[in-house]
Amino acid sequence: MMGSGKSTVARLAAQRLGWAWTDVDDEVERARGATVAELFARGGEEDFRRQEADTLRAVLGRPGPMVVSVGGGAVLEAANRRALRESGTVVWLRATPETLVARVGDGAGRPLLAGGPAAALRRIDEVRRPLYEEVAHHVVDVDGLEAAEVAGRVLQVVGADADGRACP
Repeated sequence: MMGSGKSTVARLAAQRLGWAWTDVDDEVERARGATVAELFARGGEEDFRRQEADTLRAVLGRPGPMVVSVGGGAVLEAANRRALRESGTVVWLRATPETLVARVGDGAGRPLLAGGPAAALRRIDEVRRPLYEEVAHHVVDVDGLEAAEVAGRVLQVVGADADGRACP
């Protein structure tokens, strides 16, 4: 979920492992020359999700060990969930809606939070929580933790899987 610390934790975990790191949202933005918010405004969520799915497949097909930060909405598509689950070790950075609300602030730059982050995050969490449960190999609760602590816990839970891809 947005606000769980995916990008920061993925970068920290990759540094500790000495692996490559990438963020799917960053890759989409680079390829399209626009921010996620701009892409939502231009083509809507459906168009963005297509771009996200294409980018996710390309990233997961890269050789070598890699830590991948995946946008929270990628799980909405069944094919993405399958690809994630089959391509590496998926770690769900689980946070309560209250933690997410505190972290995203007013939701600026996050199109799905327009009109009020608290209510939107609770609705999004209801829809996505079972999908995260479906795709995750491991769960790390992030409430009350700093990013470095979360990265350490991610590395602990994937320790036996450290020869594959980790996807926080």
